[in-house]
Amino acid sequence: MFRWFVKKQLEKFGNRWGYDTGYMQEIVDEAGVGAVMPMQGLQKLGSYRKAPIDAYYAAALTSGKAADCGPCLQLGVRMAEAEGVSPQLIRAILERDYAKCSKEALLGMELASATIARDGSGEEARAEILERWGRAGLVSLAYAIVGAQAYPTFKYAIGHGRACLRLQIGDETVTTKEPQYA
Repeated sequence: MFRWFVKKQLEKFGNRWGYDTGYMQEIVDEAGVGAVMPMQGLQKLGSYRKAPIDAYYAAALTSGKAADCGPCLQLGVRMAEAEGVSPQLIRAILERDYAKCSKEALLGMELASATIARDGSGEEARAEILERWGRAGLVSLAYAIVGAQAYPTFKYAIGHGRACLRLQIGDETVTTKEPQYA
């Protein structure tokens, strides 16, 4: 009975967001409900929001693009749109078009890029984030970065990862470019 309920919840999520939850359904069928329960913890990462929405989604989308799972990045785009982030800003974030980004988005992108590069380059952005939104804001952006990397990494590990090719942003389909984080 619990298995049926979990699969229905996955189906509902997939239908809401236009996202294929087949890999999770497969896990439930073949490894049991207990194998998907730890993923619930990852969802909690996204519930801690103490930074502006532009910064949060800039960090998440930058990180998600670097993780290179097209369906996961598309899901992030849809979630950002549902929370009111404009298609123009989403596209600017994904194309790293700094001139079209808000200062908040730039800080999220910079923190995510530096975190992914692990080259120590994010100190200035980190300091400004702390000044603007405090430790809670920085932690919120860190969770956005981790969350956006976790699902694609998991999907690639179990053989379900797919590279980014095209995304639907607003009313247009865009081709993704290679991320450049150095």
